[in-house]
Amino acid sequence: PPPVSPPERWVHSKCVIMMMKRKVFIMEQEKGLLEGVVVLDLTRVLAGPYCGALMADMGATVIKVEQPGKGDDSRSMGPFVNEQSVYYANFNRSKLGVTLNLKDPEAKEIFKEMVKKADVVIENYRPGTMEKLGLGYDVLKEINPGIIYGACSGFGHTGPYSKRAGYDIVGQAMGGLMSTTGWPGGPATRCGTPMGDVLGGLNLTVGVLAALVNKQKTGLGEKVDVALVDSVASAMENITMIYQSTGRIPQRIGNRYESTYPYDVFPAKDGDVVIAAGNAKLWKILCSVMGKPELADDPKFVGIQERIANHEELRAIICDWTKDYTIDEIDKMLNDAGCPACPVNTIDRLVKDPQIAGARGMFPEIDQPGMGKLQITAMAQKLTRTKSCPRKGAPLLGEDNAAIYGEMLGFDEAKLAELKEKGVI
Repeated sequence: PPPVSPPERWVHSKCVIMMMKRKVFIMEQEKGLLEGVVVLDLTRVLAGPYCGALMADMGATVIKVEQPGKGDDSRSMGPFVNEQSVYYANFNRSKLGVTLNLKDPEAKEIFKEMVKKADVVIENYRPGTMEKLGLGYDVLKEINPGIIYGACSGFGHTGPYSKRAGYDIVGQAMGGLMSTTGWPGGPATRCGTPMGDVLGGLNLTVGVLAALVNKQKTGLGEKVDVALVDSVASAMENITMIYQSTGRIPQRIGNRYESTYPYDVFPAKDGDVVIAAGNAKLWKILCSVMGKPELADDPKFVGIQERIANHEELRAIICDWTKDYTIDEIDKMLNDAGCPACPVNTIDRLVKDPQIAGARGMFPEIDQPGMGKLQITAMAQKLTRTKSCPRKGAPLLGEDNAAIYGEMLGFDEAKLAELKEKGVI
């Protein structure tokens, strides 16, 4: 972890020991790569909390800071178990939780004291909000020159759109994704999962971790400014390159791929299957498995460009074959022969898949206060020597006020009661 002064290390270590006594933290031997990194998480809903959860799963001490009495907006978003939000639980697992009213002058001073002992602050307010509170990066870096300030917003902190509100659907639309998702002649289509938020959270994490590496070398912090729209635009990759290099505006083309064919979804007896025969070798394998080896040398299909140009005719031929078999039969035949293929998993299949759910452990179980055992969705990082995994359930609102404010700032029970009475925490 980044070097910190002895007093900061003492405070943090003491806090961790106390948490372990309460069985909130994992055992010593299971600590992750980010052990010792302290993150103050002011984020809400998805993009920012995703970043915080990723770092917490990797061992950082992530302290979720929420509005007293209300908390993160996602606490009121379904689905619910025992009247508590599973949405909130999934994106805030592995974190500790405190309440703090950042509009209150005393709360602002408390937050500044916490910043002195932290490595990272992350927030996803509309740009300008933290500055209005007197807690922007320019203020915080004076308090702690090593602080890393991660901000995720719809359009970023610069430019003519910076003050606009941004949500996932805005990121997907403005970033170009919706214009190329869907079917020819159909409407622009939002990706079924909030990819704008997820990409924003991932990019925020990457930027923060890069800044932590630089802090190890220089002792100085950094502001990491991530926009949902930029994150989506960055992910468009070859789609934007088509226009930039040829002047052609890519359109909605369904499930097929612009650059090769067959690389599409095909109907099976019991659902849909993907076949990705993306090069000449794989195309010949597919032809052989279908019992039509002569297709490999057909002038209409012999090369990638010919297969793209004649994709409708080729699709009809492949569909005529796939419709006679089940998803799993096609999957086995093609993969056994060396041609990439897979089911289009419905969610009930996904969460039971022996590779994804079993070997890769993508749906672990946590003990969530108020809900009991709860299956959540894991992050994708699998580390060899240390674990990146959910370490505890998401905090109840203000669950760790006494522990964090007591151990981190030295507040006693009387002080905590006073702050609560005044609405500061």
